[in-house]
Amino acid sequence: MSTAFVILLVLIIIAAILLIAVVLLQNGKDGGLATNFTSANQTLGVRQTATILEKATWYLVSFILVVSIITVFVNRGSTQSGTNDSIGSGIVNQAESAAEDAATVDFPVTQQNPEAE
Repeated sequence: MSTAFVILLVLIIIAAILLIAVVLLQNGKDGGLATNFTSANQTLGVRQTATILEKATWYLVSFILVVSIITVFVNRGSTQSGTNDSIGSGIVNQAESAAEDAATVDFPVTQQNPEAE
């Protein structure tokens, strides 16, 4: 694993934890955890707080999506080339040797009549 991969992975985990906190703070049907923060509701207004939390949710989800896609390309570039090739060539070699072994068998196999003996 490369250093860039680890850094991106840590960023995704931090964003996921923040996303959990933001979702829990949003007003739901029953008020959610945001009802405990009445001073913020009075200062910023209830609607403005909900808008900020909703925007934060979308930004965090977008961030996680984009960084996840970038992580795939960073990880793909850091893998050792040839690792999968050697596995694939080993499978192909086994299949070819099995096909050669099967070619030596004479078909159809004749069966002797046990009653005739």
